[in-house]
Amino acid sequence: MPDTNLSAQIKAAFATVDIPGGGKLAEFSGLSEIIVTQSAIAAAISIAPGMEAAFGPARAEAQRLAEGLAEGRKVMISLTADKATAAHAHARQPGPPAKEIVPGVKHIIAVASGKGGVGKSTTAVNIALALAAEGLRTGLLDADLYGPSVPKLLGIEGKPAVRADGIFSPHLAYGLKAISIGSMLTADQAVVWRGPMATAALRQLLRETDWGGLDVLVVDLPPGTGDIQISLCQQVPLAGAVIVSTPQDLALIDAKKAVDMLKRVQIPLLGLVENMSYFVAPDTGKRYDIFGHGGAQDAAGRMGMPFLGEVPLVMTIRETSDSGRPVVATAPDGPEAAAYRAIVGQLLAANPGLRS
Repeated sequence: MPDTNLSAQIKAAFATVDIPGGGKLAEFSGLSEIIVTQSAIAAAISIAPGMEAAFGPARAEAQRLAEGLAEGRKVMISLTADKATAAHAHARQPGPPAKEIVPGVKHIIAVASGKGGVGKSTTAVNIALALAAEGLRTGLLDADLYGPSVPKLLGIEGKPAVRADGIFSPHLAYGLKAISIGSMLTADQAVVWRGPMATAALRQLLRETDWGGLDVLVVDLPPGTGDIQISLCQQVPLAGAVIVSTPQDLALIDAKKAVDMLKRVQIPLLGLVENMSYFVAPDTGKRYDIFGHGGAQDAAGRMGMPFLGEVPLVMTIRETSDSGRPVVATAPDGPEAAAYRAIVGQLLAANPGLRS
């Protein structure tokens, strides 16, 4: 469970931190809830645009005080200015802020969906493994902060190591470098963060992890079109996004919304994957299109994006995902792994620059 006593101690320490304009940080309305987990302490200070330099000393002092109470936990105290008005932002600069590359990462691919329950995370993990099987140095960032599932899918146990300089050393699983907030939480602990806090945490997971020279970083986004998705698209240059949907109309309606969001922020659409596409009865070999057939492929054509392929609805994928043994890594010669390998083959054929 969260350590509320330590949260209270840290907030009490913040009562000694001066902020611009007078007053103390502990009473500042822009201070988020102080989150304490087994291995991390996180808080965000939401400020007006243009006040970053003025609040810098307060943030640094808050970081120092929290580290003194952290008992070995990684401390993440961030400044956020996400609530800038359009007029103020325009007055500060003629266009959007420049995107910053992530050190040690050549290309970033986001895996997105319009809604939950379509197998996005399972698809992201197996796509990352299929990229690694093609010889690409690959990492995986679990950006689904409110529902992190990468530790379960990859069989990751324990919290990530933190270097002396505060940088995460990612977990290594099946040849992938992986980082997830889920590794820093207790089993049933919820992440109760507002948008600025979540986007600050995303930035730190992304930029304060030692990726160590990746060809491709796969980012498993949360479902929908919220703060985390927009923040990632605005912060870093993306090679593009893969959309995951199931065949039925309800899922495709939401997938189209995700596509619309990505188009608005000018992210290339790498293609659409139809997950849970069909079921083949193991006793008869008969195919059943439980959720319909061809809906995702038709939708991809209408939205002007490639259709990358189908992944069947089979027990093997579910069982290996639940046990932390993803099929591409543990059964690479099976038909289920072949489906993911074919998707990545299409992706690389259409985007050869990902190999460079």
